[in-house]
Amino acid sequence: MNIDLVSSLKDWFADYVSRFYTNDPEYNRPINLKEEHTKRVCGNIIMIGKELGLSPEDMTTAEIIALFHDVGRFRQYEIYHTFVDALSENHAKLGLRQIGIHKVFSGFPKNRKIFISKAIAYHNAAFLPEGEDEKTLLFMKLIRDADKLDIWKVFLDYYMEKCHSDAIVLGLPDKPSFSEKVLESIRMREFAKMKDLKTLNDFKLLQISWVFDINFIPSFRAIKNNNFIGMIEETLPKVKEITGAVKIARDHVDSILITP
Repeated sequence: MNIDLVSSLKDWFADYVSRFYTNDPEYNRPINLKEEHTKRVCGNIIMIGKELGLSPEDMTTAEIIALFHDVGRFRQYEIYHTFVDALSENHAKLGLRQIGIHKVFSGFPKNRKIFISKAIAYHNAAFLPEGEDEKTLLFMKLIRDADKLDIWKVFLDYYMEKCHSDAIVLGLPDKPSFSEKVLESIRMREFAKMKDLKTLNDFKLLQISWVFDINFIPSFRAIKNNNFIGMIEETLPKVKEITGAVKIARDHVDSILITP
């Protein structure tokens, strides 16, 4: 039952995304980037969920959340030709509108629709909402972890020039400078704020600060095994301020992994 449900939704998703492809390979590249990202996020959330021992029903809900968390990206790119929410609109809200228009979850039980909708709505939010029940927060945290694990990969490919889609970047200048406010966020063991970003280096440091917004041991293990922090650090200026801040982030990951 759950396998059939996920399979049918994957077919719907593939058909929906196919409508956004054109005869222009350059235009199609960002569309394909997000389609492949979605597949990997589904894999990430399954990995995390299995290691946490989620029930089959919760695993199904988690995979559906991952499948649709970025469904708004395709319409976003069609309208605005960017994936930067600040230059267009919130892609999570746009995705929920698309889901509603197409009645994707019309036959779902009410509680499952609530879990999925809230997790999608908050997957890209700066903070989780207060007052939510434990089950809803579980799904919110699952998608946030699964998403970040692949966003690190996507941007590392971009930094290493394996990916050439400018649709994913914020248009920040690639200068050697960096913001003290961003470094201070890391020193305070908090994730940095978008409003403090001045350069591409700041954006890279913000991505390093995401380790303070990770929720599950399997996610921390993936960060360590893939050396995400170290690889981003390699693209940053070799100065003591950055080295010290990065060490704080790396030590945070290590401390979580050695905690009984």
